Amino acid sequence: MTVKRRHIAIIAPPTAGHINPLAALGTSLAEAGRQVTVVHMADVASLVPDCGVGFAPLDHPADCQGLLADYYRKLAQPSGPVGLPRMIRGTASMTELLLKALPAALSRLGVDAVLADSVEPAGALVARHLRLPFVTAVTGLPLLREPTVPPPFLGWAYRPGAVGRNRNSGGYAVSDLLMRPITTIVSAYARRWGLDPDPRHQWSDRLQIAQCPAGLDFPRTALPQSFRYGAPWRLDEPEEHLPENDGRSLIFCSLGSLQGSRRSLFAAMTAACAAVGARAVVAHGGGLSDREAHSLPGNPLVRAFWSQTRVLPRCSAAILHGGFNTVLDALAAGVPIVAVPLAFEQPATAARLKRIGAARVVSAAEAGKGGLEPALRLVLGDPRYRHAARLLGTDMAGAGGAAEAAAMVDAALFDDADVRPAGPIPSDGKAACAA
Repeated sequence: MTVKRRHIAIIAPPTAGHINPLAALGTSLAEAGRQVTVVHMADVASLVPDCGVGFAPLDHPADCQGLLADYYRKLAQPSGPVGLPRMIRGTASMTELLLKALPAALSRLGVDAVLADSVEPAGALVARHLRLPFVTAVTGLPLLREPTVPPPFLGWAYRPGAVGRNRNSGGYAVSDLLMRPITTIVSAYARRWGLDPDPRHQWSDRLQIAQCPAGLDFPRTALPQSFRYGAPWRLDEPEEHLPENDGRSLIFCSLGSLQGSRRSLFAAMTAACAAVGARAVVAHGGGLSDREAHSLPGNPLVRAFWSQTRVLPRCSAAILHGGFNTVLDALAAGVPIVAVPLAFEQPATAARLKRIGAARVVSAAEAGKGGLEPALRLVLGDPRYRHAARLLGTDMAGAGGAAEAAAMVDAALFDDADVRPAGPIPSDGKAACAA
């Protein structure tokens, strides 16, 4: 008699920054005997690495093709009075698509449990609707509110006194107003399904597992008992064979997979590296053409992607936009950072890096006016920056990474018999696409 493997669905935003660490976590779960599947629209299949994790598309027609590319265009310009509301509306549409199509998809797949990224509320809500156990995966900064902790999308310093609390309260009020397109959709589906719409239910009371190390976050006093800090969730990357060293130190430069088309900012980075006698190693995520890549000053090493965990240990510093995964990889390698935050949680991540002394923060405007060179000289010349990065890297090395996190996820999901298959719920794929 064949015993069915417990089946875990990963529900996450359709970006590499979320899919990659969750695929690493899912691979460790698969190695422990679970079946793990990323579930999203068909175009997302290309984001899932070739590992122990499967992929299943939502049931929607072919005319949904192009939706992902359109969403990426909105994510690439996520700020300003036009770009920010447009990006939020696009994210709300993506959440609505999942809410419409996921119940039927998870039922069809025979899913037993859900691993829900904290940034995508559809995962937790659909799990509650189908009475499936779920764990919250925190791939970026923890989003849990506390009066002394600023909103996670603002680059404010940690100020625990009355002034800081009042400022944070105002920041959360503005954040709630901006996020209303998303929260309105989620609340409507919760009520439709007879569920409490309180957003606190988005967080699992079984386990909230983060790849963020405790030492990077601001001090917290009200974390739920189910919350656990951790270390990066990574798949093994192949060795990188760099060209023969020309005697210069290496500086890793990245703007992630969504902002990599900013040729002028990359030029400022590579020029700053050349000015301090170093050579830039540029990862542009496919955002630059060959002509643009070859035109960057300072004779940098340029590719769309590098094996970050292999290259960063060879570098003396990194110039980064503050994307969470690359920041963690730099810290794991003990590499000090010049942070140039652009959007999303990047300013908040930069504020935390500044607080622990592992980075200098330079605005994009300052970077375009020559501000990167003095910041880079400082993090290279002052050993305290490298010391702070190495200290946190040592802490992360002892935290276990994806394997230890997977063991906690497995125990939280399957430590009892409360695992029920999702019942068949009809769904109109055409309606899902209309989101």
